[in-house]
Amino acid sequence: MTLTIDVELPNDLARFQLPAAVQDRLQELLDRQDAGLPLNAAERSEAEGLVDLAELLTLLRQRAEKAIQ
Repeated sequence: MTLTIDVELPNDLARFQLPAAVQDRLQELLDRQDAGLPLNAAERSEAEGLVDLAELLTLLRQRAEKAIQ
């Protein structure tokens, strides 16, 4: 099954990215994890959600760029 949704695209594709403060928080969590410091369950869940959101925004931006061309 295929679902098609029409969406109006903003003129500013930069809007398809995490706000700076949210990106900073994600980076902080990833840096802690990379340093071997364990994240608690809430932090892990937060990081996973932010990564999912960042990936979705990237996909939307790429598709918007392709649709504009």
